[in-house]
Amino acid sequence: MPKMKSNRAASKRFKISGSGRIRRSKCGAQHNMIGKSRKQRRRLRDQDMVDKAMEGRVKLLLPYG
Repeated sequence: MPKMKSNRAASKRFKISGSGRIRRSKCGAQHNMIGKSRKQRRRLRDQDMVDKAMEGRVKLLLPYG
């Protein structure tokens, strides 16, 4: 049986954590950082988790996650 294909766009945006939840980066951290406050830039550093309601849909896109 051939391997299943994962969605390439999803695999670049999401990573599976050790507990099985899905990590994602926060939006707004790519450019125009000078216009943002230090507090806002500090909060944008950390990864965030995908909401429980959307987790199932993202996991369908990443079959080997």
